[in-house]
Amino acid sequence: MRRVIVNNVHIAVVDHEPLTREFIANVMMYSVNREIFTFEDFDGLNAHLKAGRTLHLVISEVHLPGKSGFALLRFLKQHWPQIGFVTMSANPADEIPAMSLGADAFLAKPFVLRDLFAIVQRFVVESGDVLNDVSVA
Repeated sequence: MRRVIVNNVHIAVVDHEPLTREFIANVMMYSVNREIFTFEDFDGLNAHLKAGRTLHLVISEVHLPGKSGFALLRFLKQHWPQIGFVTMSANPADEIPAMSLGADAFLAKPFVLRDLFAIVQRFVVESGDVLNDVSVA
């Protein structure tokens, strides 16, 4: 089996809680070939994309101030469908609507790092379909 390795992966973490946002970013930044961007809301991520910056994967809380993570998910799937989207929530009932809106994965809070890494691994190493800029090893 060939493994797809994505070069210089750009991952966005969107969460209004600074501790959660920075924890995920700090854990992820120590992984190889990843650049992590953090945003506290829809508007910050939207500005990043409208400035022409690339993202491969978004990990977003569902319950954000202003526009929700569901609104962000709909927006990204409409305008940038190639970007993978992982929703996070402490409410397990959010998984079904997230998946029905097109989320690629759901991460239940609180989560263990193994689950976070498994989801990211799926997009970064195993799935060349979701991400661009890939090379095959």
